[in-house]
Amino acid sequence: QVQLAESGGGLVQAGGSLRLSCAASGSIFSFNAMGWYRQAPGKQRELVALITSGGSTNYADSVKGRFTISRDNAKNTVYLQMNGLKPEDTAVYYCNLKQWRDYWGQGTQVTVSS
Repeated sequence: QVQLAESGGGLVQAGGSLRLSCAASGSIFSFNAMGWYRQAPGKQRELVALITSGGSTNYADSVKGRFTISRDNAKNTVYLQMNGLKPEDTAVYYCNLKQWRDYWGQGTQVTVSS
């Protein structure tokens, strides 16, 4: 079994910053990818950023230059530093682990006020 525990969401003004964290526990393999997706009301879930255990990253075009994903392999934890937040970043952010299949966290709300 795999469990993902997220933290760090909240309410912030436009231009502000937030840092999301997600710790994975259970049967975690050495080689995997972890990352973040988000879903705004009435929209499909979309990839925000992904990082492999080797450190390769992938970002959505809409967050490039503003968001930074990182991970601590020893702690099986992934982080998302979000700077320059915009109202359109408002969504529920879900932690994701890709390891034979997709595992999901429960989601954390990020709200950016204008």
